[in-house]
Amino acid sequence: MTALAQQQQALLCSLLALPGSAQAAEALTGLKGQVLAPWARGLSAYQANGHDLAERSLWAIYPVVAALVGDDSFATMARELWHRHPPVRGDLACWGEALAEFVEPNPQLADVPYLADVARVEWALHRAAGAPDAGADPASFALLTQADPDTFTLRLAPGTAVVASEWPVASLVTAHLHDDPPLAVAAARVQAHDPENAVVWRQALRPLVTACTTAEAALLVSLLQRRSLLASLNDALEADAAFDMGAWLPGAVTQGVVLGADPLDSEPGSAP
Repeated sequence: MTALAQQQQALLCSLLALPGSAQAAEALTGLKGQVLAPWARGLSAYQANGHDLAERSLWAIYPVVAALVGDDSFATMARELWHRHPPVRGDLACWGEALAEFVEPNPQLADVPYLADVARVEWALHRAAGAPDAGADPASFALLTQADPDTFTLRLAPGTAVVASEWPVASLVTAHLHDDPPLAVAAARVQAHDPENAVVWRQALRPLVTACTTAEAALLVSLLQRRSLLASLNDALEADAAFDMGAWLPGAVTQGVVLGADPLDSEPGSAP
């Protein structure tokens, strides 16, 4: 490794190591040995810039989490995540997925037990926003009447994801982002400990989220696994024997959740 590469490696380790940890102390020792004095002032400036980047990047992805915990707590959370789960890619839009697992066991956040699931919904929205474009394929729905439902599946919109929660996470997210439902209604659902299944998808260029039933969630999870329509429908009926596929599908197509149908022996989105 060249001297410049060693200096860069030492600086990177110093920036990403958790302050006060053994790793940070070791990184500082390495940095002193690789970088000419005065190095401390420059390191402090780099660290401050890294923390600022972490806060702004994370806030862009998780505005509802930020609103739920407050600005100061969110800033601290972003800085800790930066050190404990540092970015591994140059694009910071790819960083932050670990937030849900990071906050879930934190005893200081016990008064917001739904925070991790809210983070999962917001990450799903973020991923949906950057998912590839895909248009509807109305002609492919001919498979619904022409083929055995065990031989094809339904094609879902880019970025579709399902988050099952013991809390009303879809209501919390849409209340903060769109005031729908009003925050007071979402708060009442939290007080009642109402569970919700959140479904996230992208309609045209807009990432969307709404609550769905347990049967709909089971159906969508199965379809996301590229299981057949028959197997997916059986999963939905196991969750709720009253589920009506004929009533659900037109709405799902109109909303842009379902884009078409694909034979199981084809690539997703290919012509039947």
